Amino acid sequence: MKRLKTVRLAAALILLAACQPNDAARSVDIAACGLLETELAGFVQVPAGSFVMGMAAYYPEEGPARRLHVDGFSIQSHEVTTAQFARFIEATGYITDVERDRQEGRPGAGSAVFMLPEQRSVTAAPWILAPNASWRSSDGDGEDWQQRLNEPVVHVSKNDADAYARWAGGRLPTAIEWEYAASLGLPDSDNPVSSAYRDGRAVANTWQGIFPFDNTAADGFSGVAPVGCFQPNSLGLYDMIGNVWEWTETAYPGGRHTLKGGSYLCADNFCRRYRPAARQPQETDFSSSHIGFRIIKVAGGDSD
Repeated sequence: MKRLKTVRLAAALILLAACQPNDAARSVDIAACGLLETELAGFVQVPAGSFVMGMAAYYPEEGPARRLHVDGFSIQSHEVTTAQFARFIEATGYITDVERDRQEGRPGAGSAVFMLPEQRSVTAAPWILAPNASWRSSDGDGEDWQQRLNEPVVHVSKNDADAYARWAGGRLPTAIEWEYAASLGLPDSDNPVSSAYRDGRAVANTWQGIFPFDNTAADGFSGVAPVGCFQPNSLGLYDMIGNVWEWTETAYPGGRHTLKGGSYLCADNFCRRYRPAARQPQETDFSSSHIGFRIIKVAGGDSD
């Protein structure tokens, strides 16, 4: 099954290389971080303009570099939270892909869960397919969504993200729109990793250490962080880099769609997709503990 195959591949793709050194003090006060309730659900206006997509490409699929024009749009300042998604479920009765698969008894039903180093033995695979994991249950072991209200909603497929976006009066950004907003917001336009690391210090929720064996959590988190725990980019957008991958509207060959932004699992020796140009394909019906989304709104209707 595609989901199980993806989980196994993710567990096997461990690249051995030097890790970003980062033993400085933790970047975030985890006891008092995240956006206030009055700051949630806000949108940021991104002006029309042009940019170089695929700038400073690191992986082959990110290029070639090309200058593109992008119409203006409004993008949610943070990833859609569990609380927001719960209101959507309550209002519509929507059943997510993974919950429907489980209800219908489909073989291989479940969502991918990453087991942190402290949750598994050294020889155990870091990824598991958890039959009961869903947006309601982060690890498939009982509902915990009410304890994660200000965290990005995870275990949602692209179909689920689309359904929420329609209900909320928006849509998912295209990969071009997403990268444009992330590029405009770079703290240092000449440094494509400046939204993740600055002056040798983590400024986004990524992995510090040798993935997947050791995470120093120098940024304050070993897993998902509440939205807004890290400083916004220069446009006022939170967690465009790191925390969780984000679904986009852009198709990827092979019946997949494009993810942008990287996640808390991106390390210097694995992934390295904590850059605006980075992208990764994913099956449309797939869900995991490190994939979420945010939405955009376009004046006068949807337009690419």
